Amino acid sequence: MIKIKELKIGKITHYYDKIGVAVVALENTLLLEDEITIVNNHNKFKQIVRSMQLEHKQLTSAKKGQSIGLKVDQPVKTGSLVLKVKS
Repeated sequence: MIKIKELKIGKITHYYDKIGVAVVALENTLLLEDEITIVNNHNKFKQIVRSMQLEHKQLTSAKKGQSIGLKVDQPVKTGSLVLKVKS
């Protein structure tokens, strides 16, 4: 039986609804193609990281301490947690 764990990656500090981008303050490393879960009190959804940027430059990885722009599949709220799915 495979046990799935989720590692806290960071927290959403801002959301740009017109372009569907969340600003995430990272507490751990995040890679392109990672599977993440975004959670708040009223909503939870999973997605694959397809696009992330730092100062308008495309990234393939981001590290702890950075604040990145992350393209999200659904609207999110400030304060939502970003978790990385680990098997």
